[in-house]
Amino acid sequence: MKLKVGIIGGSGYTGIELLRILHQHPSADVHAITSRALKGKKLYEVFPNMHGMSDLTYLLPDDAKLFDCDLVFFATPHGVAMNNASLFLDRNIKVIDLGADFRINDADIWSDWYKMGHTQASLLNEAVYGQPEINRSTIKKARLIANPGCYPTAVLLALKPLLENNLIEPSNIIADCKSGTSGAGRNANQATLFCEVTESFKPYGVSGHRHFPEIKQELESIAGCPIGLTFTPHLLPMSRGIEATIYVDLIDHKANILACFENAYKNEEFVKILPEGVYPETRSVKSSNYCQISVQYVEHSNKLVIMSVIDNLGKGAAGQAIQNMNLMFGLDEKEGLLEIGLLP
Repeated sequence: MKLKVGIIGGSGYTGIELLRILHQHPSADVHAITSRALKGKKLYEVFPNMHGMSDLTYLLPDDAKLFDCDLVFFATPHGVAMNNASLFLDRNIKVIDLGADFRINDADIWSDWYKMGHTQASLLNEAVYGQPEINRSTIKKARLIANPGCYPTAVLLALKPLLENNLIEPSNIIADCKSGTSGAGRNANQATLFCEVTESFKPYGVSGHRHFPEIKQELESIAGCPIGLTFTPHLLPMSRGIEATIYVDLIDHKANILACFENAYKNEEFVKILPEGVYPETRSVKSSNYCQISVQYVEHSNKLVIMSVIDNLGKGAAGQAIQNMNLMFGLDEKEGLLEIGLLP
């Protein structure tokens, strides 16, 4: 029998990416999808790519069909999952939040960055950070998952082998990151209009981006010590993709860094380490759940440069959420997620 899945907040890019992947999943069906603004509309009226693929109709977020589900995804703005997750958990329905409500362990830090009080301290303590390559064993036993942000996913996968093996100086990490415009969501916004982003490239959130405390928290968890992080995001004139170029100081410049990465991820389907001198491109992972990583030592500066690419809607959101779903229900972790990046 297939898992019954609900999607709360199914009108945005992350929602449709969940639908697209789950449509091909052999062990799960979307049983209910919600949107207050779109109540009563057919899914294919909003997303024409689903025409003939689904007869789902948008429901309100309190519709009884959601309580027939085995799992509910929250693809909603911050604050929504926090105040509604317990409605499902109390009925033994598992929850994966693709928003930020449960990613930061400290409620006060979360409140400082998200400008609202955190109302569910007990759930915050219970939630498992859903990075399978880091927390696989606890994800399998969890009932509430905080799906990581897109920038954190690219950065954490790039730094995990180095911090675990004490190969870099943790006090000076620079993460120079770029994202496609879908990372800003589907709502109308002047800053992401075509004429505002095309033929241009700009930084944003330089003084503080909400993914900063999440990245720092998880890096310190891996390293087991405080880290110093400079994180600067940029907006690229493309629809989807994340590229993170990370600069670190090696402790031992003679260490075989490539072998370290290859060994760390040799059993990980969704992390691919590129050969020396081959650098990753966002198009190679577009529409997939894969991360590609390359490393380059710059001899004259003793800097190691790590380059990491993901699809922000795939491994950075919906794909990773479904990877977590597979783990939570004892399915093959790769199920429904082996699509190769789209070229051209």
